[in-house]
Amino acid sequence: MSAPLYVGIATSTGDGRAGGRARSDDGLLDLSLAIPREMGGPGGATNPEQLFAAGWASCFHSAVKAVAAQRKIEVADSAVVAEVGVHPTPEGGFSLSAALRVELSDVDQATADGLVEAAHAICPYSHATRGNIPVTVDATVA
Repeated sequence: MSAPLYVGIATSTGDGRAGGRARSDDGLLDLSLAIPREMGGPGGATNPEQLFAAGWASCFHSAVKAVAAQRKIEVADSAVVAEVGVHPTPEGGFSLSAALRVELSDVDQATADGLVEAAHAICPYSHATRGNIPVTVDATVA
């Protein structure tokens, strides 16, 4: 593997997802963490699944834009919604699932589907999760 172009560094302290903090080495990210109410926690702060969803949505959105630019397709208005689910496992642990919904305008459905398929092939988050968790990806044209 080649040398990384960039390394993001973050540290979790305290009680991790159960009332801890997550902070990047440059201090630009500095968040309280809490277990969501849906999982029996107090809520009121972010959680690892939201952070993962935000990172993947942002990265995937950039991949869609890069593929569109390569293909000389103008995408004026777009968004990516990432949903990361937590599931209990029979062994008493947890696993993840993900759904990526890409919203595009000014293109037809076939073009949107092609952009999303190509973005899924190049996005680093998609590479990292491929074959490891269930992922669905779809495009909607507004």
